[in-house]
Amino acid sequence: MEAMVSTASASLASLWDEVSGTQPDPDVWVVVAALAAAVAVVVPQVLWRLSRNAITIAHEGGHGLVALLTGRTLTGIRLHSDTSGLTVSRGKPHGIGMILTAAAGYTAPPLLGLGGAALLGAGRITLLLWLATALLVAMLVVIRNAYGAVSVLGTGGTFVLVSWLAGPQVQAAFAYAVVWFLLLGGVRPAFELQAKRSRGGAGESDADQLSRLTHVPAGLWLFLFHAVSLCSLMGGGRWLLGV
Repeated sequence: MEAMVSTASASLASLWDEVSGTQPDPDVWVVVAALAAAVAVVVPQVLWRLSRNAITIAHEGGHGLVALLTGRTLTGIRLHSDTSGLTVSRGKPHGIGMILTAAAGYTAPPLLGLGGAALLGAGRITLLLWLATALLVAMLVVIRNAYGAVSVLGTGGTFVLVSWLAGPQVQAAFAYAVVWFLLLGGVRPAFELQAKRSRGGAGESDADQLSRLTHVPAGLWLFLFHAVSLCSLMGGGRWLLGV
């Protein structure tokens, strides 16, 4: 029995050392290739319609996480095939908690990308993959529709496969591609929202909800979304490129 406990303890210690330890930086060509892959799925409209689902996961996850952190009760999250989503939480319909929850959606993907860039800049490739997997597992618990469950399971399953089965170079390439995607993909939704609002649409957007909550014009909230996403891209890009 003692031998089994000792073996288990040693295995856990070894796993912790692997997760919390640092990994060598990938070759420059790997970082550039990951950037090119992210651009390829963000810029063309036909691929963006598919890849935007991952940004929606981060967007709605941001709403949900901040709702919990501000003391609201998270009822559930729904993801739809048209890349829209809905996060429902209970609590006061006004106040700082509701404001922060509403502001977290468009800012979540670029800020997650910025955090991921910081981890990769510090050589924490394995830690990034495991943290992403843990967040996706936690989000799966609050998903309330079949399409959303399939989307999160598919995304989380990809992270698990890469974390457990792929070699160091593949893990590095995947991690860098994911972070580049969050940084680049976090920029486009704010511009799409701006275009919709200019045509008189998106009247119930996060920016409009924030305007009603704070009496600050929706355009200023849209400016905040732009500022966060573009600054995150510039700062995160510098970390990823080692500038």
